[in-house]
Amino acid sequence: MALALLPPSPLAVTEEPEEPEEPSPRSRQRMQESTPAAQAELPLSGRRKAEREQAAWRPRVLLTPLAVAGRRPLTQKRLLSAYDEAEERAPAGKRLCPQGPRDPASEPGSAPANGLNGSWEAESDGSEEEEEELSDGHSQLSAYERKRLKNITENAKFFASLQLHESAARLHRLATKRQSPATKRAKPKKAEEEPVRRRSMRLQRVEPAGIAVPEVSTQPSVEEYPQVPAGPLPMLPEDQGGDSKLTEDLLAVWMSVSEVEANEAEKHTPDMERYQENLDRMVLSEENIKKVVKHRVCSMAIHPSESIIFLAAGDRNGQIGLWNVDCRSEEGAHSFTVHNNSVNCMNFCPGNPAQLLSLSTDTLRCADVTRALFDEIYQGEQLSSFDFLGAGGSTAVVGQWTGDILVVDRRTPGASPELSADIGFTRTRTVHVHPVHKQYFMAAGSTDVAVYDVRYLKTRKNKPVSSLQGHTKSVASAYFSPVTGHRVVTVCADDKLRVYDTTSLSSTVAALRTIKHNNNTGRWLTRFRAVWDPKQEDCFVVGSMVQPRQIEVFQDTGKLLHAFCNPDCLASVCSINVLHPSRNILVGGNSSGRLHVFKEETTGLRS
Repeated sequence: MALALLPPSPLAVTEEPEEPEEPSPRSRQRMQESTPAAQAELPLSGRRKAEREQAAWRPRVLLTPLAVAGRRPLTQKRLLSAYDEAEERAPAGKRLCPQGPRDPASEPGSAPANGLNGSWEAESDGSEEEEEELSDGHSQLSAYERKRLKNITENAKFFASLQLHESAARLHRLATKRQSPATKRAKPKKAEEEPVRRRSMRLQRVEPAGIAVPEVSTQPSVEEYPQVPAGPLPMLPEDQGGDSKLTEDLLAVWMSVSEVEANEAEKHTPDMERYQENLDRMVLSEENIKKVVKHRVCSMAIHPSESIIFLAAGDRNGQIGLWNVDCRSEEGAHSFTVHNNSVNCMNFCPGNPAQLLSLSTDTLRCADVTRALFDEIYQGEQLSSFDFLGAGGSTAVVGQWTGDILVVDRRTPGASPELSADIGFTRTRTVHVHPVHKQYFMAAGSTDVAVYDVRYLKTRKNKPVSSLQGHTKSVASAYFSPVTGHRVVTVCADDKLRVYDTTSLSSTVAALRTIKHNNNTGRWLTRFRAVWDPKQEDCFVVGSMVQPRQIEVFQDTGKLLHAFCNPDCLASVCSINVLHPSRNILVGGNSSGRLHVFKEETTGLRS
């Protein structure tokens, strides 16, 4: 009989038939004697012996303890140790021994084993007195059943002697015992003693022997960039002090070239072969490079005059620089502090080139050379860019970093805009008016580029006329083509230039061409802006991060037409570029405040 030493649990009785072995001749004789007829002729002791031998050939019984939830079965090593302790306590005449299969013929004087291989069995000494005690109360049972009942009783006693249930309960109480809910007080950290550092007498503010320490001034230091007051400002350059003679000469040149009537002839676009020849003739020389403003160039404008080259540039600290390129002396350029913040956008007034409008984060000003004043047109917050709505330049559409759009009329007194419209952008970087249909303007923001009709702008819930799709990161600029407005070029932070067809303003417009271009200017450079050449409808100019440094010209098909470079003169990135509306002149501004002028040379040198 097999025993599995586990905690007390319900027992399942399983009959396990054994494959019969070929009996020996002597075993056959014993089997014949075990028949009821043969047993009747045997004496009492012989019949009992025959019944025991017959029981050896009956199906053996395996007592298997059922699994009990929450209890862990004992391992074989613990079972063996428990059995050794039980064997020591067993009474004389009984023993517990490992039992394997036995051949009844090999041991005729002993009872056959009722167990399986490797199992443990309680074995009796086979005395007739014990069997008679069992048969008193169970006379109706057979010898095999009485033997089985006797083994079950002994197993129960053995399990009780091990006291497994009590041990399991005791271990369960120890395992489920929890800590007291009282929270422990955090031990204060010991203050680490900092190592003693050697400090000079100057840092310790200790007066050296015999030398007096100068007193520290309690007066507030003068600001490096003083705040510009509101209202009109006189045109007094920073670098000239009280002498205004040189400034007057520069302003006089500006006024003289602005009085010439603008050429109203119809614009025409030269063929591509001739245009490329013009680009090849444009070169850069040392005398055409000058530092006009102190800091990084953020915006530029070129005067439409055909007689001289007159430039304006704005930097990130609010300065505006004016430069007469044809004047070879040092007095050809002067700077003025007009704004408190970065000059994000500037344009000469299309109807009156004697006026230069400049926009900073907080103000929109007009430099009027006829009055020698920087007049204040509008004072607001978070201004980003502007463009003229009409040919006269009296009305402008202004974008804000907050995403809103303002309409400002210069003829209206007061500092309030004509209209403030929420177009749904999180920010607006650039705005540009259609060159033909002036009621349309385009706004470029974080990842949004859309065309709106200024006639239908409302305070809220404005819907665009057309949306330009495909941008995955922030857009730096978006501009219509200069003659017809049938093309739009955008610069995006995903390192792509995109060209759109806006001949018919549908609700959504997909990119016509996508040009891979490195636009990762970083923190210290102004972001690239691709601008169209006013003389060529299908070509635009953009800065480049390529070495050697250059300014690139692309066709709207994506083809690179030309790269302006001069390793001896151009060694920096020109983020902001502007082209003359009628002459073959290109100007690039870098992050140190220098302007580089590419123009035609009569000597025939090529870039």
